Amino acid sequence: MNELTRKNIASIWALPIVLALALPLFISSCGGGKPSPAATQSTEADRDEEAGHSDVEKSEEGERKEGGDAGHDEDAGKHVELTDEQIEKAEIGLAEAGPIDLSEHLSLYGVIAPNAERVLDVSARFPGVIRSVKKRVGDSVRRGETLATIESNESLQTYPVVSPLDGVVTLRNANEGAQTSDGPLFTVADLSTVWVEVSVFPRDVAKVKVGQTVRVRSADTGLSAQGRVVYVAPVGSSTSQTLSARVQLANPDRKWPPGLYVTAEVILSSTTVPLGVRAEALQTLEDQSVVFVKGEDGFEPRTVKTGRSDGEVIEVLSGVTAGERYATRNSFILKAELGKGAVEDED
Repeated sequence: MNELTRKNIASIWALPIVLALALPLFISSCGGGKPSPAATQSTEADRDEEAGHSDVEKSEEGERKEGGDAGHDEDAGKHVELTDEQIEKAEIGLAEAGPIDLSEHLSLYGVIAPNAERVLDVSARFPGVIRSVKKRVGDSVRRGETLATIESNESLQTYPVVSPLDGVVTLRNANEGAQTSDGPLFTVADLSTVWVEVSVFPRDVAKVKVGQTVRVRSADTGLSAQGRVVYVAPVGSSTSQTLSARVQLANPDRKWPPGLYVTAEVILSSTTVPLGVRAEALQTLEDQSVVFVKGEDGFEPRTVKTGRSDGEVIEVLSGVTAGERYATRNSFILKAELGKGAVEDED
């Protein structure tokens, strides 16, 4: 056997050994077997990166929640502290939330007039010369009080002219030294009650009846009070094409002077709601309707959800509970005080 033949035989026997050693490396390179250290490190890094993103997202979400809660509670706990003396000085009215009557009403326009049944003219009993005048227009008088003294032309005796009722002098035609006439010397009106003369259009005549409650308002003075219909005219006016109705109104403090133009709201029907407040109690803060509720720490602005209203009172669906006291008249003062406190906090 020559040398060349021996070399070829040796190469043939070595081939299976080479293949056996190369096969595992080939399989590994094709993805089989265990991953390489480099591949393992890369996978772990990817997982750490994903975990890092998740932690960041959770942290940002937490900050968003905290920020949202902080914004939601920004106005929580704010209140206006006033002493009883300050409340009285500011003329802030207080009322208790609870059941309240909502009414359907008919709005009419009218004018305050004296109660004609309580107006009397005073004349001299006997012709004569007026010797003294005790009262002027606008003076209050009591029944039996002397208004003037007259010297009779026939007897030359002096006698008094007295007021026939309690009231106020609205007319005076008497001067010292003047001769009396057949006309009245004085007119005295009892203004403890007044009439509201209103005009009713024909389409509304059937709605207005004697005995109905009427809410009278003055746009000039801001006053309001309740009276009752005491008269509805049986015939109308051809000039104005309306009928007149009369409302009697209590006026013990003379806050309703004759001649004042007013609005009269005739109450047609009434419904009681479980919870309500006076309309004047509502104020607006940041586009929300609020009521200032009085507590131990002062007046707290409560956001309320409202329902029906008749202009005088408002139904409350949420935000205030029955029995709580709240500000009514001049509640805007509390809103102004709350705004001053917010500006001071920013400074």
